[in-house]
Amino acid sequence: MLKLLIFVTRVITTDYCRKYKLKAPYSVNEYDRSRYIHRLIYTSDKTCHDELRMDRYTFRRLVIMLETIEKLKATRNLAVDEQVAIFLYILAHHQKNRTMKTNFLRSGETISRYFNKVLNAVLRLQGHLLKALSPVREDSTDEKWKWFKNCIGALDGTYIEVKVPEVDKPRYRNKKGHTATNVLGVCSQEMQFIYVLAGWEGSAADGRVLRDALSRRNGLPIQDGYYYLVDAGYTNGKGFLAPFRGQRYHLSEWRTGRQPLTPEEFFNMKHASARNVIERCFGMLKMRWDIIRNPNFYPIKQQGRIIMACCLLQNHIRENMPVDPIEIRYGDNPQHEGPIELDGDLITSVEPTQEWTDLRYNLANQMFNHWMQNRHAI
Repeated sequence: MLKLLIFVTRVITTDYCRKYKLKAPYSVNEYDRSRYIHRLIYTSDKTCHDELRMDRYTFRRLVIMLETIEKLKATRNLAVDEQVAIFLYILAHHQKNRTMKTNFLRSGETISRYFNKVLNAVLRLQGHLLKALSPVREDSTDEKWKWFKNCIGALDGTYIEVKVPEVDKPRYRNKKGHTATNVLGVCSQEMQFIYVLAGWEGSAADGRVLRDALSRRNGLPIQDGYYYLVDAGYTNGKGFLAPFRGQRYHLSEWRTGRQPLTPEEFFNMKHASARNVIERCFGMLKMRWDIIRNPNFYPIKQQGRIIMACCLLQNHIRENMPVDPIEIRYGDNPQHEGPIELDGDLITSVEPTQEWTDLRYNLANQMFNHWMQNRHAI
């Protein structure tokens, strides 16, 4: 009888311990965790950038914004800076939950919960982090932009590879055969995102995505009299200035020292030089955040939210970091100009018009004639 009682007691104790371990908080040495977080964030700007993609000042600014605007709060065991560090580390390195548990000495449930919590808070900062409209001024002396008066930025689409259920793959397969989402992005002269629309299937045409952006409530902002630079895949129409088709366009075609021979070629060369800002913007985005450089296993809706958050964070970095190692590779440091209030009716469709055809030809001739006169004067 005594042996039976001992056996039953052991079984009950073992079962209790097993259940307790499954439900207990992740048991770690608090000192080790604190030391890891301090090294990650506060040791040096280089370490902070390598691990979280921003220097210490920019990181602290982000934490303050999330605390004061979005009321992100510390818990008994998790400070706000650690919550934000967990989020940024996943974006920067595309680490799986298993690795994050080991690095941050937290449970998988804690990692997942605070990733989503900070993601939601960052997305609610759109009104603060998206760049305000700032047209090219009449007195602009910027060689890239001075001919494009009233231009408010450059627009393009890019593909970001995603993971989707097998049944959805045909819809998300783009022309190159990759499973991807078609992301519409618009950025300013200063290489900051003005508008981002993520989530469209990779098979969707760029024009279709643009029409959706224009038709949405609080969609792509553009007023009558202002315009974006777009590539030849889009219509040259009201609000959207495209290059001449059938002419040299890409910057690589001008790097051999070849000079433009016609107004159309000169226009395309200048147009490509200015519009290249959106390609650099997307290039920096993918270089900075590993989570969008490689397909991840989040649901497709969540993947779109992650892409948007990465764009917002890039704006925050651009605004606050005087030296960004990733940005330096692009050799771009434009002067900042303040936003201007734009008045007028919104443009809600993209159609070719004779007005915009004439505007492009007149501008091309004006640019080419000015260039020829200056060449002969030298």
